[in-house]
Amino acid sequence: MRNWHSLAPLPLRIILGMGMMFHGYSKLFSAEGHQGFVGMLTQIGIPASGIMSWLVGILEFFGGLALVLGAFVSIVSVLLIIDMLVAAFMIHLPSGFNFMNITGMTADGPTFGMPGYEVSFVYIAGFLALMLGGAGAYSVDDARAGGAAANPLPGTARTAA
Repeated sequence: MRNWHSLAPLPLRIILGMGMMFHGYSKLFSAEGHQGFVGMLTQIGIPASGIMSWLVGILEFFGGLALVLGAFVSIVSVLLIIDMLVAAFMIHLPSGFNFMNITGMTADGPTFGMPGYEVSFVYIAGFLALMLGGAGAYSVDDARAGGAAANPLPGTARTAA
């Protein structure tokens, strides 16, 4: 039987991993999305933007997949924290904190600008939690460690039902 604490990282891994896979997908598998990202990196002054766009796409898509599977979670989390820090400070900072950046109103409703850095920081918090707490149950990392996530926390005892 699994202890409840070992299951805590599972929903975090899945939603953060799926989000990163979504972000990386167009950078890798869509010519238009890839070229748009290269243009954005060039515009904000990232050196070697052509190569960096591929590296970021690979990190986000395959790093997200690794999170969903629970593989190399600490390493992937550190790399994605760096990715999100760059996004927060190089792209989203000028738009402020709030993710919903309403720039005006029209007869059809609000118009939106570039989102703020709020979501980048939410991702960073999730990656920090995974980095510090581990991949948990139902993960490749746990299987490699011999199922350690299934064991109770030190100092606790299991009671027979």
